[in-house]
Amino acid sequence: MTAGHPSPEGSSAEWATVLEEMEGEVLAAQESLSADRTEDIAAWSRRTADWTPPQQLGQLPMDLRERAARLLQHQLAVAEELAERILQSRQQRDLAARMSYARTRPAAAFVDRAM
Repeated sequence: MTAGHPSPEGSSAEWATVLEEMEGEVLAAQESLSADRTEDIAAWSRRTADWTPPQQLGQLPMDLRERAARLLQHQLAVAEELAERILQSRQQRDLAARMSYARTRPAAAFVDRAM
């Protein structure tokens, strides 16, 4: 860009900080999954706010785009695993509910035929 006209790209240092924070969140979610911490997994599933890039930073600089693309792929993989765990948890909960409220099973009866 010419002098006097600001670049539409944001600062690499500021964007690097934002990406580091996002990477930290993804690693924390992945650690929760690896450690099978069900409370943490449930908390991740309740997050409703989508991330939006800070407007004051400008566009993502070209030198960070590959890093951001890798981060996105990592986020998608962790999100998919979270979704699978949530589905498994619901299936287990539903099965447990059916088992605990099911009619009592008849008791086994043994007949001694030796008599």
